[in-house]
Amino acid sequence: QVQLVESGGGLVQAGGSLRLSCAASASGRTFTSYAMNWFRQAPGKEREFVATINRSGGSTYYADSVKGRFTISRDNAKNTVYLQMNSLKPEDTAVYYCAGRADGLVGTKVEGMDYWGKGTLVTVSS
Repeated sequence: QVQLVESGGGLVQAGGSLRLSCAASASGRTFTSYAMNWFRQAPGKEREFVATINRSGGSTYYADSVKGRFTISRDNAKNTVYLQMNSLKPEDTAVYYCAGRADGLVGTKVEGMDYWGKGTLVTVSS
């Protein structure tokens, strides 16, 4: 079991930056057992993949829509995964969710995730 709590969302102007954090508390297994991911869901739209990072942090993968602007990272000593978001656009407005995958494999599908946080809202004004 792992509990995930996101923070760092807020209101920012287009072109600005935000850094999201996801703190994990795991029981029975260490944080490094999980591949970690960020998804987002805009109003009226389905939840979509944003970024994923493997257990060691040495491999990452991004959705085309955020590639070159967003960076996912993790600090395994702090049981935390981050999403640095730069050059934000109004279309990045969404609730951002942290998700963990218990088999430790990176993935991009919502249905492949085992644990979810409650999300943090990011609003980008034009």
